[in-house]
Amino acid sequence: MPKLLEEADRSAAIYRLEDQAGYMLRQANQRHVAIFGEHVGYKLTPTQWSALVRLKELAPCSQNQLGRETAMDIATVKGVVDRLVKRGLVRTAQDPNDGRRVVLSLSEEGEKTVQEMIPAATTATSETLSPLTTGERMLFLEMLHKLC
Repeated sequence: MPKLLEEADRSAAIYRLEDQAGYMLRQANQRHVAIFGEHVGYKLTPTQWSALVRLKELAPCSQNQLGRETAMDIATVKGVVDRLVKRGLVRTAQDPNDGRRVVLSLSEEGEKTVQEMIPAATTATSETLSPLTTGERMLFLEMLHKLC
């Protein structure tokens, strides 16, 4: 058997899906999404929540900026914004400095929703990290920041 094939066979034999970073990150994300849903009551997805919180910080801002600030691609942020506008949580307006551009901001209902949901979202994060000690939580979050 050629050496390259032998190396590939050895690599395949030691590759365990459950030891792969992407697999574990996806599982951790699924766990967090379920916990988030329990506390938020499935009123908002974590992605929608991220958009609302960022809009509270940045508004007014363009949809492109919101996408960059929430790590969403163009198609995803458009869908999220469309749903939030339809629910009356986000409003759109023409940019006074550039008539071609639309800017986003929270509606009164969006502002109220963010304020009401902060305790539930904070609890969801705490519960997601609950298997870790305080020191492990700090280290884990620091390492995630490095990966992001």
